[in-house]
Amino acid sequence: MSKESVATVAKTDAVPDETSTGVTRRELFQIGNALALPVLFGGLEAKSAPGPLKPGPQIYQSLGVEPVINCRGTFTIIGGSVERPEVRAAMEAASKYYVQMDEWADAVGQRLAELTGAEWGMVSAGCAAGMKHVTAACVAGGNPEKLQRIPDLTGLDKTEVVIPRSSRNSYDHAIRNVGVTIVTVDTLDELEKALNPRTAMIYLTAGGPSSSGPLALEAVAKIAKPKNIPVLVDAAAEVLTIPSVHLQQGATIVAYSGGKAICGPQCAGLVLGRKDILLSAWQASSPHHGPGRDNKVGREETLGMLAAVEAWVTRDHQGEWRT
Repeated sequence: MSKESVATVAKTDAVPDETSTGVTRRELFQIGNALALPVLFGGLEAKSAPGPLKPGPQIYQSLGVEPVINCRGTFTIIGGSVERPEVRAAMEAASKYYVQMDEWADAVGQRLAELTGAEWGMVSAGCAAGMKHVTAACVAGGNPEKLQRIPDLTGLDKTEVVIPRSSRNSYDHAIRNVGVTIVTVDTLDELEKALNPRTAMIYLTAGGPSSSGPLALEAVAKIAKPKNIPVLVDAAAEVLTIPSVHLQQGATIVAYSGGKAICGPQCAGLVLGRKDILLSAWQASSPHHGPGRDNKVGREETLGMLAAVEAWVTRDHQGEWRT
């Protein structure tokens, strides 16, 4: 198990302070670091030297790497999930033609809205990239000059993101990459006092304390909405509910990993919610020259993600769970 696999377990469990075995969250990360060292420093050697790549059933073995049997779940460290056939078909078809990307993104956003019941949809280069783009959108508000200045927020109005301590995790680095100041709170009273004209948004991880308790999403949204402060929910490993339960409970934007439960491309994320914010998030991402240029998502991944959502609404989910 690597550092990332431990972090993923912690996030899936809504990042508890202590696990059911009595191991603290900090100790879990330390264990993960130790277990990752042999891999990082070459302690694990391939069974044979890499040779010419051989597409087919032996593609990994041709590089001297043995594939693993997944008995854990949809963890990025072992490749996420397996793409559905319709996803691969859409990606193959998309790769053969050129397209004007703003026109294509607008059409995809509209179609995702139709499928999910959200106001708008966007495909990002993974959930973390989507979180980064949304943060940039909330900071810049669609102003291209402000976008160009990120991560130097000197003189900008929106420079803070408020996060309940129970939602802090290793993945909020995607938010910190924008240059914002993180304000951590422990109670609803602290949350309300922390909100001010500098607050760009509030960030929550799905599940755990965000589902029930004093800092549940609905309670947070009730305070944020009158102040017009967006609430972003990180639902990376969550299943896609239609309509999204997080949006129904008051979230402004919800971000999913495309390559986990939804079985889309591993390098794609699904971001749903308020149209003006998502249009600004798209403005902050490639092919535009904003802070998200380094998180490029191609036409193949985008249409593969759309195909995965199309398939999601017709899949036999109960049958798959039985299997």
